[in-house]
Amino acid sequence: MVVGFKSESRSVSRRNHGRIRPEFAAEAVLLPETDAKAFVEAQHYSRSYPVARCRVGLMVKPSRFSQDYLAGVAVYSVPMQPATITKYLQVAPAQGVELGRLVLLDDDGSGAVGFNAESWFLARAMRLLRQAHPGLAGVVSYADPVPRFAPTGEMVKPGHSGICYRASNSVFHGRSRGRTLIVNSRGEVANERMLSKIRLEENGIDYACRRLHEMGAPERQQHESGPVYLRRALAEGGFSTMKHPGNFVFTWSWGRR
Repeated sequence: MVVGFKSESRSVSRRNHGRIRPEFAAEAVLLPETDAKAFVEAQHYSRSYPVARCRVGLMVKPSRFSQDYLAGVAVYSVPMQPATITKYLQVAPAQGVELGRLVLLDDDGSGAVGFNAESWFLARAMRLLRQAHPGLAGVVSYADPVPRFAPTGEMVKPGHSGICYRASNSVFHGRSRGRTLIVNSRGEVANERMLSKIRLEENGIDYACRRLHEMGAPERQQHESGPVYLRRALAEGGFSTMKHPGNFVFTWSWGRR
């Protein structure tokens, strides 16, 4: 069981406050689902958690007199579009995963989580992933270069170019296909998997409706069908559409390729 994390911090940007310091005894460890999910939902701007296959945490002990705390989480997940594994890794979908979340706390000035923490942590997380899932052939990840802004003008998510991926021996594949996103007033994206569960009334529709309500949509009424509710929720919930040029795509592969 993970000891806990500093919930007042936010992993929305990295600041150059020095390198991660090994005397703080930073360590990458496999995490239980509950600990990884709590951290990601509290720290990631989307407040969402993907379908995970492997979860790795960055545990930090600032000094020998202090308690360990969870400073970062990497979630290797099932891609929303399994065909992306075949497209970018050229293997069967079951042989690849997506780095669905990489979330680290901001440096609090102590030096416990320095500006190079992502690449330091990512290398060790990949090692644990391969040990836990020896049948995997690789990983796909995306970096979203488009920032998100609240109506007040406050940036809720900066754009990312995948610097830590470039520093971690990845292969760059250019941009993914452009698309239209549905976003709420806080810049959070209503992902297509969630909307599809509601539209098609699939398993998980109740959770998807609750999540949409948390994003600003009205609650689903009793006996209201999924398609009817979805149309009403998007119309009344302050959602808008945004043209997105596509994310940057990176892969790590091993084995025969």
